[in-house]
Amino acid sequence: MSNDARIPHVSQYGSVDPAPPSPLTRISELTERLCDEGLPMFQRMRAVFSLRNERSDEACLALCKGFTSNSALLRHEIAYVLGQMQNTVALPTLIERLGDDKEHVMVRHEAAEAMGAIGDRSVLPILEQFSLDPLPEVAESCIVALDLLAWVEGAEFEEIQC
Repeated sequence: MSNDARIPHVSQYGSVDPAPPSPLTRISELTERLCDEGLPMFQRMRAVFSLRNERSDEACLALCKGFTSNSALLRHEIAYVLGQMQNTVALPTLIERLGDDKEHVMVRHEAAEAMGAIGDRSVLPILEQFSLDPLPEVAESCIVALDLLAWVEGAEFEEIQC
């Protein structure tokens, strides 16, 4: 293996992904790999990034199926890439993840930030509601998402001094 093959993969989104995209190209195969609890996490992550790179509604909905995973890490990564995709098709699933108080806090936090990244103002009431969540990670992520939506609209937002 050449040294070039070991260089981390920089995605079309400008992020350095924890795994390169899978060589598989069919969404059905990638979905199956994503949802297979018996596969190593690395292989499942490769499916996540391949689906993200597909950029279609179908790929976005396939990623949403991955929220059934037992792995909070994988669910968190799925929420993150849904935010990168900026596809409104993901909003119902992200709203569900944010609103599930049994969901891992890091998944809820990332769902809120993804909702802000998508940029659809229809989520304002939900983000406002959960900005009062008792978990600071969730509440603060909703505030960040609200600020991002305000910034995208060109509105000024107030910086909070720590």
